[in-house]
Amino acid sequence: MAGAAGPTIGVLGSYGGRNLGDEAILTGLLADLRARRPDAQLLVFSRNPEHTRVAHPGVRVAPWDGVSRTDSAEVLAGLDLLILGGGGILYDSEARRYLRLVLAAQERGLPVLTYAVGVGPLTEPVDCSMVQAALTAAIEVTVRDEESRLVLEESGVTRPVTVTADPALLLEPEEFGVSLLREEGIPPGSRLVGISVREPGRAAEHLDVGGYHRLLAQVGDFLVNRLDASVLFVPMERDDIRHAHGVLSHMTAAERGRILHGAYRPRQLLGLMPHFDMVVGMRLHFLIFAALSGIPFLPLPYAGKVFDFAQRIGMPALRGVEREVEGPLLAEVDRLWDERDSRVSDIRRRVVSLRERAANTGQIIDPLLRNLTAGGSPG
Repeated sequence: MAGAAGPTIGVLGSYGGRNLGDEAILTGLLADLRARRPDAQLLVFSRNPEHTRVAHPGVRVAPWDGVSRTDSAEVLAGLDLLILGGGGILYDSEARRYLRLVLAAQERGLPVLTYAVGVGPLTEPVDCSMVQAALTAAIEVTVRDEESRLVLEESGVTRPVTVTADPALLLEPEEFGVSLLREEGIPPGSRLVGISVREPGRAAEHLDVGGYHRLLAQVGDFLVNRLDASVLFVPMERDDIRHAHGVLSHMTAAERGRILHGAYRPRQLLGLMPHFDMVVGMRLHFLIFAALSGIPFLPLPYAGKVFDFAQRIGMPALRGVEREVEGPLLAEVDRLWDERDSRVSDIRRRVVSLRERAANTGQIIDPLLRNLTAGGSPG
């Protein structure tokens, strides 16, 4: 079991550098745990252990994807607590992969809690059954939005579920200087609009790629021609680069578009946001970063989590990114630009409330963490 220095806490999520949003979540979560239990040893289950070791110094790392039950049992034997989350990891076909490890931990008597996890869609019987079993037996369940709580209730989870907010809301920015913008080919002093795209993936299987590429190309051309702005595509994971090129290929003003190419940490991307006059995007954490910086944004909801965040921050959101919404979408872009100055104060006010809710996750589990002992369990 854990040594005398303090308990060993495992953290299980979609970590390993594939997505900057997930890395932002892990950054916020680890900072919260260190603040509350500085004596604890933190172990991150990662899809890419080497990336996690470099990106998050001071943590222990263990692989989990494709690892045998026997090897996983050896790692679990050294833990005093397992945290599931944060991020949107409990959805069809994916939830079972995480919950195999969670259920194995619970079979050993290891306490498990969720940390502002995202849930849904959740309809497949295997995933629903595993979610019901694992989360009903958890010592604490927090989710990041109201939709996730409703999905858990519908899947049969009977224990209380608390809605908090995404831990990425707790991040503070690192400086992103004008020199970095110049290196990315962005002329200083020009109007700049950020755009976020994404691949269909498991979380957006019904996304019409060709249709949304053409739709965002229309938005990009509108921003260039109507506002005399340059547009910067900000990839949150590697495959976003290909889709950014797909959008640019449909733009008539493609020469005014750039794709961010540098390898940046989540806090650096947060530091980039104040350079934008406004942003238009699909990725949830791109929009969270905009909100944290007080930048007006127009979300393009491909999933409920994006629509939910838009509602919580008071920004307009059309449902879906189909070509049929081109007219209303361009009208919203135009209106948002005209109202951007008046929206800033409202965004900042709502962000204060959301940051408090994000901090509430740690406050809820704080008594459990403080009573956690090496070789023991929460009192």
